[in-house]
Amino acid sequence: MNNQITIVGYVGQNPIERAVADDKVVKFSVAVKEFSTSSEKKTLWLDVDAWNKMGDLVMENVTKGREVAITGRLGINQFTKEENGVVVRMSKPVIKLTSFHLCGSKPAMVSETVTHEKPVRRKRLAAVNS
Repeated sequence: MNNQITIVGYVGQNPIERAVADDKVVKFSVAVKEFSTSSEKKTLWLDVDAWNKMGDLVMENVTKGREVAITGRLGINQFTKEENGVVVRMSKPVIKLTSFHLCGSKPAMVSETVTHEKPVRRKRLAAVNS
């Protein structure tokens, strides 16, 4: 594979699912420590797109604050943006996810306690009169 990138970083926000034509894409960003020769610490934010079934896996497992190892193809997203009344064409790099690995422990949710468990169905037993 000629175009492959692997990064390790922290998820910046919970993944967001969007419909695109007949497909779906899940988008999220990852914060990576940028290499610097100075003592100043810098953070590089990278966007990640996960398509179809890979997106389903991301929605089930990836949460804000989670450390992840991401592997994918580096691409360019192009879009238009209005600045001071002028429409400007812009582009930014994006990683098109091919695999990921959850690192470390799941981050503690301090302000939110949301469970994604399915309700348990229990069979009702009929009372038997003797």
